Amino acid sequence: MKTNWVASFQIAAVYVGTVIGAGFATGREIVEFFSRFGFIGLISILMSGYIFIFLGSKLMRIAARIQATSYQELNDHLFGKLFGSAINIVMLLMLLGVCAVMLAGAGAVFEEQIGLSKYTGIVVTIGLSIVVMIVGTKGLFAVNSFVVPMMIAFSFILLFISMKLPTFKEQLLYIPFAEDGWKAVVAPFSYAAMNLTLAQAVLVPIASEIKDDQTIKWGGILGGAALTIILISSHLTLVMLPNIEAYEIPMAVIMKTIASSFFWIYVFVIYGEIFTSVIGNVFGIERQVRKYLSIPSIVTVSAIFIICFFISLINYGTLLSYLYPFFGYISLVFIILLWMKPLEDMKV
Repeated sequence: MKTNWVASFQIAAVYVGTVIGAGFATGREIVEFFSRFGFIGLISILMSGYIFIFLGSKLMRIAARIQATSYQELNDHLFGKLFGSAINIVMLLMLLGVCAVMLAGAGAVFEEQIGLSKYTGIVVTIGLSIVVMIVGTKGLFAVNSFVVPMMIAFSFILLFISMKLPTFKEQLLYIPFAEDGWKAVVAPFSYAAMNLTLAQAVLVPIASEIKDDQTIKWGGILGGAALTIILISSHLTLVMLPNIEAYEIPMAVIMKTIASSFFWIYVFVIYGEIFTSVIGNVFGIERQVRKYLSIPSIVTVSAIFIICFFISLINYGTLLSYLYPFFGYISLVFIILLWMKPLEDMKV
């Protein structure tokens, strides 16, 4: 069957937009999993990229094959009914944790970049999120369609400037000492596993809607390749920043240092990513809770924000450095079963 390239590029764009969240935009997520290990981190990114290409494509192809309309149905297919239900509950808890990290990230932007209290950032973000959820999601999609291309463009601008710095080649090959260096071996698998597990909520229904196998296959390949290129670009920029683990939002620090004229635009882009991530996660949690409890949406959403607010009071960097790797290790079970699951009579 002939590939619909327009649809493939649309799938790829959604794939990239889903994975690029606030942790990615701030650079903190990339530092935690890759950049703090120097050159070893670059090798890990290439391995992670292969997983994004191969398993991201396979995830969507299986979803289309079984006509899954939600990630619950895909998990039931991969794990069976009993374990599938358990995994769905774990995913609900993961989405809560990620939402809390996003709110903490908003607080970090206000505190580290704007000079206001982190509590102000968290409360403002919750308030704006509730307004968008009452009004509708059209504004959210508009923000995402503007923010994601801008962030990608900025990552390449920063890379281009970094490559001109005299210490670029030296920093590229440098391998710093890390007490938990063993994590560099697990990082490509746990990072890809976490992001693919959380991306199911968006990728599964899209694949089911497109249906055409070749179109979905190439959408996954293109999206995974784009993510790999963006990860490499961000990593090569981040390793130029001395003592990168000391910063909550390292990409903004780099922008302020080597491209200060774009700094405030980039801060807006980072905040836009955080904002869209919060809304997306809350919508996902609210829909999941509604399957188990028949309570009004406003009650569910309020409860979600109250829980996430208290968790988000923990330092953003600390929260991300503990929760994200932990979620990654949990998600390894998902990608192992995804890898083992045959595509049956479909052409690979």
